Amino acid sequence: MLQTNSYTSAQSNLQSISSESFDLLIIGGGITGAGIALDATQRGLKVCLIEKKDYAFGTSSRSTKLIHGGLRYLKQMEFKIVHEVGTERSIVYHNALNLVRPEKMILPIVKEGSLSKTLTSIALWVYDFLGGVQKDERKKMLNKEEVLAIEPRLKKEDLLSGGLYYEYRTDDARLCMSNILTAINLGAQCYNYTEAKSFLYDDHKKIIGVEAQNSLNQSIHKIKAKVVVNAAGPWVDELRKKDHSLKGKKLQLTKGVHLVVPYHKLPIKHSLYFDTDDKRMIFCIPRQNITYIGTTDTIYNESIDNPTTSLKDVNYLLKQINNRFENLSLTKEDIISSWSGLRPLIYEEGKSASELSRKDEIFESESGLISMAGGKLTGYRLMAEHLVNKVMSKLALSPKACATKHTVLLGSEFKDENELNNYIEQQWGACKQIAIPTDIITNWVYKYGRQTDVIIEKAYDIYRTYQPQEYVAYAAELLYTIEFEQVASLSDFLVRRSGMLYFERDKIDMNFIQAMQNIIQEKVLLSEEMHQKNLDCFMDEWKSCIHFE
Repeated sequence: MLQTNSYTSAQSNLQSISSESFDLLIIGGGITGAGIALDATQRGLKVCLIEKKDYAFGTSSRSTKLIHGGLRYLKQMEFKIVHEVGTERSIVYHNALNLVRPEKMILPIVKEGSLSKTLTSIALWVYDFLGGVQKDERKKMLNKEEVLAIEPRLKKEDLLSGGLYYEYRTDDARLCMSNILTAINLGAQCYNYTEAKSFLYDDHKKIIGVEAQNSLNQSIHKIKAKVVVNAAGPWVDELRKKDHSLKGKKLQLTKGVHLVVPYHKLPIKHSLYFDTDDKRMIFCIPRQNITYIGTTDTIYNESIDNPTTSLKDVNYLLKQINNRFENLSLTKEDIISSWSGLRPLIYEEGKSASELSRKDEIFESESGLISMAGGKLTGYRLMAEHLVNKVMSKLALSPKACATKHTVLLGSEFKDENELNNYIEQQWGACKQIAIPTDIITNWVYKYGRQTDVIIEKAYDIYRTYQPQEYVAYAAELLYTIEFEQVASLSDFLVRRSGMLYFERDKIDMNFIQAMQNIIQEKVLLSEEMHQKNLDCFMDEWKSCIHFE
């Protein structure tokens, strides 16, 4: 049963937090922090998590949105990473069936490409073996004609053959949110818009908590904990600086950009993973009514809070995609949205952005601050397991086994694909009287799982009173996220909870924005000044995802 969990109610609870003491305080509400919160709570620890912006604000809403085994890492001979994340793919899929969807992937083999047919066959076999891939999802090698029969628009001139294999597509921000909600349901306390401003120390200079500030109302709170974990992603080193412990290994941020175009401009039937002219590989993925392309991989040393898509990024990706298809000439004007994210990787002398390892590492400072960096979205659960093992040891508690390998996330309680599909059809029927399109309902189920029941109830409640009628479905979805997912702004809803800014930007006009903003101002307890500031921030995002410099 999902607990009421609004931003307003959460902040009310935060007022009394100074009188509490936690076993574990997690700084960072991305997928790493969310996974740690769930694992630690399940093992019986008293857990608090704080996030200075919104959950999944950083890297965890700006990835390629794939749960994939890292085929590219075979080229770098990183077999351990491939084995771990390959195995994790299956675990994450079974624990979040509605959020993690099987995706057929084509790997075209081209002249002067990075992999020959023989090497590709071997690599995919190793990939399947290390990842424990089920028999019906194992690779299949295709000749040129078979590849073109599947994807006829691929450029024929330099195509030799191809490989067909499986990956999993996800919604990264929703996966993060589902971990947060599951942890809260088990007893964790989680607060967005709550920034760790400084650390608290005892007489021996050991960390015993943080002084945190709410960024929307400026309230100050002291949060005490036996162990403090820094899971702040790209901001990990910023927190290490506050602890005066930025020594030894440091982060090297790299930027990944994705472009979104209408599906009819690039109507592919399968996802593609293909060579670039600079010996990298990028994805091309169909989703709903769009196709998105990514990603770049460049060293990044600018503002962490607002990575942007440059014209150089755009031109690079458009060149690569146009080179791979017959008679394709996508231009900047075809782009309907974009996003740019940062990878918090470990710095390695002399290596380019694409060569940096994706392995995760744990650092502990003299003060006791535990920091985690690196890693991949796919491996978040295993990363959390390793870190919580360390926390349990530090607390001198008897080692309680990690249970997240078999923990179905809240809302994802479907035993198999048939049960998921039956549930979707049931919800179609449930919405006939209020004429909500089936594609919206299907989308709800893939995002919210069984909590779709609650959204539909809200849709019925407002159907006869809400104007304009065309916004009933979106109003119901927004009201659900305000009540249960701590939404405080348009960006929270349209970027991270629903993903509309990236995948349905064409529906977001000024009338829509005003209708949704009216609901937020009515339901979320903030000053008029802060509501306007949040709206301005969203408008900047809305514009910047199609404006490049």
